[in-house]
Amino acid sequence: MSELTQNKMGTKPMLPLLLGMSLPAMFSMLIQALYNVVDSIFVASYSPLALTAVSLAAPMQMVCISFAVGTAVGVNSLIARRLGAKNFKEANAAATTGVILGMLNWALFLVVGLLLSGAFISMFTSDSQVLEYGTQYLSIVLCVSGGMMLGNMGEKILQSTGNMILPMLSQLLGAVINIIFDPLLIFGIGPFPEMGVVGAAVATVFGQICGMVFIMINLFAKKHAVKISFKGFRMSGQVVKNIYAVGVPAIIMQSIGSVMVSGINAIISIADVTRITANGYINAFGAYFKLQSFVFMPVFGLTQGTSPIIGYNYGARNKKRMYAAFRIAAVIAFSILTAGFLVFQIAPEWILSFFASGDAEANALMLEVGKPALRIISLSFFFAAFGIMFSALFQAVGKGVYSMILSVLRQLVVLLPAAFLLSKLSLDVMWYAFPIAEISALGIALIFFLRLRSHEFRMLDAQ
Repeated sequence: MSELTQNKMGTKPMLPLLLGMSLPAMFSMLIQALYNVVDSIFVASYSPLALTAVSLAAPMQMVCISFAVGTAVGVNSLIARRLGAKNFKEANAAATTGVILGMLNWALFLVVGLLLSGAFISMFTSDSQVLEYGTQYLSIVLCVSGGMMLGNMGEKILQSTGNMILPMLSQLLGAVINIIFDPLLIFGIGPFPEMGVVGAAVATVFGQICGMVFIMINLFAKKHAVKISFKGFRMSGQVVKNIYAVGVPAIIMQSIGSVMVSGINAIISIADVTRITANGYINAFGAYFKLQSFVFMPVFGLTQGTSPIIGYNYGARNKKRMYAAFRIAAVIAFSILTAGFLVFQIAPEWILSFFASGDAEANALMLEVGKPALRIISLSFFFAAFGIMFSALFQAVGKGVYSMILSVLRQLVVLLPAAFLLSKLSLDVMWYAFPIAEISALGIALIFFLRLRSHEFRMLDAQ
């Protein structure tokens, strides 16, 4: 990568720069959302119990993803800041360390998948079929998570240098392969055996491995702003500390989502309703969690393009460009989530119908409880737009703890207690906990931002 291209985050006009770096990531994240939803649609078509099993497996799968994404976010933030400060040696060390950390995370979840998959699913169900399906799915996606761990790391390393095209192509490749192989392996089409839930898991990890191979070949075979080399390399405790100063809060932020989903499922499970009704609410919430990715994934793609720009200009002490990137991205995020809100309000029955199974009674129940859930939860989208962008800003400038605190407030401290209390009135009323939590977190985010503006940001040169 040339010096000019390397420095575009500090020189190019902001709106074209932001769109140029964000649109590829937004597109690839939309594809990711598509294959997540398609995966659930095919699983639901196979069996409503299979959808319940995959929904119950989702929280632990999210923990695995959180280690992949959180560690990579820490590497991304450190590289971008060091490039902005022209400290290329530490940028290279961060990239090389990141690849090693990705492999160590894989080893960790190989052990977790082998030992804990069945125990985790059994915490939420006594149905033997759901337990079997859930254990099969979870053990595969955890034990074969190396593609996701290293793929995410390679993508974030390249994004930190301003290269958004190769990460987009990597995610696109993995998603398309997953979408193609999902029906082939689940239903046994053509020469492939019918594998059911196992087929869904195999398609997922195969797509991740293909994306990882693509990004790693490009990362090592081509010249970039950072260089990865293991020859004579020794990991630095200070570099690891700097990575996880942002990475640990990011991991916790991502993992909290899994605790939130498990918590909502647990609240539903102990509610004074029949097992069939509880499954209906779990399926409806699982469907929502997949559907909301169509709305939030583009915003997360936007943060992937915005964070390196903010981090680079923070390192370069260019406050004007840092603020400009944040303002423009916040407007775009608000526009995306407003559009999502309108779809959830106008057509909840239509989008839920994609998760229909062969069981008419189960379908009717999911639609009955799912329509009010989507309409109520989507009220939180307006506040979430700004909350997400503040979190991206805090991570980009090395204040990952602030982002972590916001996530803890949104998904644990406020959301789950509010959901539990409201569930005593009705499970349908419980969904109001989501907008309540987002409003609370946004208030704290504003306080954090004003504190940074009065101290750290005030020290930057206004250019």
